[in-house]
Amino acid sequence: MTATAKPSAKTTHPAPRRPDALLPDASAGNWVDRIAPAPLRPWLKLGRFDRPAGMWLLLLPGWQGLSLAAAMQGHAPDLSLCLRFAVGAAVMRAAGCAYNDIVDRDIDAKVARTALRPIPSGQISVRGAWGFVVACALIGLVILLTLNLWAMGLGVLSLGLVAAYPFMKRITWWPQAWLGLTFNWGALLGFAAAGVGASGLMILYGEAMLATHRWLSFVFAPGHGLARPALLLYASGVFWTLGYDTIYAVQDLEDDALAGVKSSARRLGSAAPRGVMIFYAIAAILALAAGYSANLGLLFYPGLAVFALHLLWQSQDLRIDDPARALRLFRSNRDAGLILTAALALGAMHFKHV
Repeated sequence: MTATAKPSAKTTHPAPRRPDALLPDASAGNWVDRIAPAPLRPWLKLGRFDRPAGMWLLLLPGWQGLSLAAAMQGHAPDLSLCLRFAVGAAVMRAAGCAYNDIVDRDIDAKVARTALRPIPSGQISVRGAWGFVVACALIGLVILLTLNLWAMGLGVLSLGLVAAYPFMKRITWWPQAWLGLTFNWGALLGFAAAGVGASGLMILYGEAMLATHRWLSFVFAPGHGLARPALLLYASGVFWTLGYDTIYAVQDLEDDALAGVKSSARRLGSAAPRGVMIFYAIAAILALAAGYSANLGLLFYPGLAVFALHLLWQSQDLRIDDPARALRLFRSNRDAGLILTAALALGAMHFKHV
């Protein structure tokens, strides 16, 4: 994901071997550096277990899809499914980060900001990293196979998005948008796993591949309302990610310019805070549309308002010349995502007049 440090062009000295070094974006008190056995630390750092923000941001769309589907059925989310999604998000995020580091290893080895990562520092070989990717992916596959057929199909379809992501920052100014498509796929997966409108989602995907006008007619055709809330939630998540990952990219404006790495933050420049506000506004409106089209209860709306206010605060507090603040705002999106998840779950409650 983009919640990993981007390459810088400021230094070119070889990477030192320091397995005990605190990596960028990791808090000083993280559990990996504090209590994990020394031989395991490089592997845990390869999977970003010392930096859990990205795991939360991958997990939360899945929980939101589960919560939306459960609310539409009038009950709380299935705790077993929530646990499986949590484990799946942890291992698949680890696999994705390791894959990203394999792709970027030659650049990472030349710069101070990324030189202490396990691959460029020589703590883990490329072959070992590929083994790590495969092991994590197999665990993810085992979890996927416990879900229903439609969820399994959606899980397989996500692999193309994942595989292409590390190359997006080389070819487009908007890799954050691609990350949004990738990270929020869990919203559709969770919705399908909970058994609401799953077949409609798969049919919709097939229709989308045929023609845009047929895709639109299917989405808005009568009788397909169960699929619409999930799609709106997915679209909301894409813009949410576009916002928070633009905030993340603000940390690396100077380094990305020197390295030739493209990002939405570089494209927007001084207008980044305004752009983030627009992305977040669209995210909140689409989340509102998802809840409304799902006929959620009244308790959904106060939670949504808190979510929207949290996003507004982030966009107002962002400064493009303050990387530390950008990192803090980026990390706060765990709380924003939990707020929206809770709002969707509370939407299951409908009050009847006596």
